[in-house]
Amino acid sequence: MLNIDLRKIYSFYPVEPKPDPSALPSGGDLYYECLDCTVIVNSVPHIKAACACGNLAGGGGKLTIKDPARVRVVRGKLK
Repeated sequence: MLNIDLRKIYSFYPVEPKPDPSALPSGGDLYYECLDCTVIVNSVPHIKAACACGNLAGGGGKLTIKDPARVRVVRGKLK
């Protein structure tokens, strides 16, 4: 698993209106920011990825979220 700070590559903007935690959107330009440890993970991770506290973890195009209420959906754009 790579520990890459995506903030060095992308600028992130919160998705408005704020999505319902029970139905979080996913897509190539959508990312989830863990509100507990502030790590950002792609919503469709193709390589193994996880946040520091374990709330977000995934790989192979699937992401598991332990507590959806502790996640902010953001859109990433290359700097």
